[in-house]
Amino acid sequence: MFAVIKTGGKQYKVAEGDTIVIERLAAAAGETVTFDSVLMVGAGAGVTVGAPTVAGATVTGEVAAEVRGPKLITRKKRQRQTYRRTIGHRQDLMEVTITSINTDGKAPAKKAAAKKEDAPKAEAAPAADAPAGDNLKKLTGVGPALEKKLNGAGITTFAQIAALTEADIAKLEEELSLSGRFAKDGWVEQAKELAKDA
Repeated sequence: MFAVIKTGGKQYKVAEGDTIVIERLAAAAGETVTFDSVLMVGAGAGVTVGAPTVAGATVTGEVAAEVRGPKLITRKKRQRQTYRRTIGHRQDLMEVTITSINTDGKAPAKKAAAKKEDAPKAEAAPAADAPAGDNLKKLTGVGPALEKKLNGAGITTFAQIAALTEADIAKLEEELSLSGRFAKDGWVEQAKELAKDA
């Protein structure tokens, strides 16, 4: 499925998973933005064209980073008047990763509810005899924000992390956008050692 959205006076053709660079909006990195000006939505051979926008269609994206465009140089000169001016400018931009294309305007709320339903499954897989909660910041590369993400997914103890299977790790990395952090930082091995000490 693809959509054509309008933002910052420009039009962009997007699909789920695409990353686009647009003019900066009032959102910080990691926040979710919703584009209501959807001009066209297409799925397979079927295309819905708006007049001017498609009713009830929205595109949701997550702000990946705030960046600046290339430096543009503007020069002014008036003939025979020794008037010369040079002005430089860099436009404020942001990278947005498209997460969903919704034709009814209600799908983002359903996806958020689905994440809440998946959280108990991640909690049920690890060992249940672990203490109430451990300081997950003892793991390499885990700060307060990442600890909050893990707690939100139902991971609160070292024993739970030590008991995760490959499938559980892959699912958690996809849900929390961690992409290989468990293996790269060796969280499972560290959790096993810390669980013995506890």
